[in-house]
Amino acid sequence: MIGRLNHVAIAVPDLDAAAEQYRSALGAAVGPPQDEPDHGVTVIFIELPNTKIELLYPLGDDSPIKGFLEKNPSGGIHHVCYEVEDILAARDKLKESGARVLGTGEPKIGAHGKPVLFLHPKDFQGTLVELEQV
Repeated sequence: MIGRLNHVAIAVPDLDAAAEQYRSALGAAVGPPQDEPDHGVTVIFIELPNTKIELLYPLGDDSPIKGFLEKNPSGGIHHVCYEVEDILAARDKLKESGARVLGTGEPKIGAHGKPVLFLHPKDFQGTLVELEQV
């Protein structure tokens, strides 16, 4: 069902400093910041030859990343995102197997302009999983 790894998301306490570190210390191609109000985050994508790194920073007081950073002040890996061909079919199969889909269970449009869903970390060895339709 899952396809390739789309990205690994890292919550960061200072978005500009994190982007500059990837740019200068690691020589990575760093995209511009983009606000994603539906998800409560500002993101920057780091382009790698085989995948992406998504830097996450809270957008507003209700951001889920704000709570994550309160528990993890230095930041850290927040989620992994896998591609799927059909997000509704993937959702239905996962729910049949007992996996919990977060939120309403209906896909939202993610940072790449494609439908996404999140799966409960307790159902995936403590890892928050995002599915993105390709």
